[in-house]
Amino acid sequence: MTALAQKKCHPCEGGVAPLTPEQAARLLAEVSKDWVLTDNAHAIRREFRFRDFYRTMSFVNALANIEDHHPDLEVGYNYCRVTFSTHTIRGLSENDFVCAAKTDLIPLS
Repeated sequence: MTALAQKKCHPCEGGVAPLTPEQAARLLAEVSKDWVLTDNAHAIRREFRFRDFYRTMSFVNALANIEDHHPDLEVGYNYCRVTFSTHTIRGLSENDFVCAAKTDLIPLS
């Protein structure tokens, strides 16, 4: 388990600056290499693949229980695209990387 996965999210009500692209890149190195920064470094994304819709939805349900910091999802029969961003600051916060690290721990079978 990574150090990020052991952390808890902190409420973010705005008033703080989003992470810079450099800060985001440093935190990105602490999660699975499958996570990528968006072009503007305002979000991180990863696509997960599954055998069938049942497993896809099981994964989506597991995501709902992570830290009360909810991602944007694109869901199809055998895939789920996950995008983390902190909407209140219109960019990335450490919370997004904490949740990405915890998402990495969800069993994919």
